[in-house]
Amino acid sequence: MAEKIVIEIFKEKNAEEFTAALASPDCRASAGSAAAYTAAMACALAERAAKLCTAANGENERLSYIERNCEILRSYMVNLIDEDVKSKRPHARALKEGGAREIEATLQTAGCIDAEIVNMMLPCLQFLDELCALCPAEERHFIREAAELAMSATRVAQSVIFFYSEKSSDETYRYVTRRENEIFLSERTALYESILSKL
Repeated sequence: MAEKIVIEIFKEKNAEEFTAALASPDCRASAGSAAAYTAAMACALAERAAKLCTAANGENERLSYIERNCEILRSYMVNLIDEDVKSKRPHARALKEGGAREIEATLQTAGCIDAEIVNMMLPCLQFLDELCALCPAEERHFIREAAELAMSATRVAQSVIFFYSEKSSDETYRYVTRRENEIFLSERTALYESILSKL
């Protein structure tokens, strides 16, 4: 009799279920999924800040654009919670069944969703930076809190990327990955600092 395969959908779990699952060493979701969850919360607070700006300033094309794109980013990050789990499967399989060459071939894929989280936190921070001038003073804390979550998601995702890249025997790949992410982090840190300076 064939073994029954159970596929967990982590994005459909409530916060209690997701965090309890994440706490288990046997859970297929890991830090990358947690980073996606954190990124989704950053985008949710950014969307909230955009809506508060609209309420204070009236509707306009730019605010509608920011609000709409924060919503899209939030939904996208929620989907990445499970996409990250899928991206790790080839590596897990190679560890069990493959040799060094097969394992090496899965390393970049294993970090691809984490790289997407890092990439997509850039527009989130750019939107937050723009909203600083438009948000009512008593609501600006949402911008800061969203920026903190966006930076946390970035750092966690980068930690996962480094974990996989450091397993590579290719010295050039390890160097390029680390240097590229150092540049990405400096870009996002500059935006984060710009946001703080405006608040």
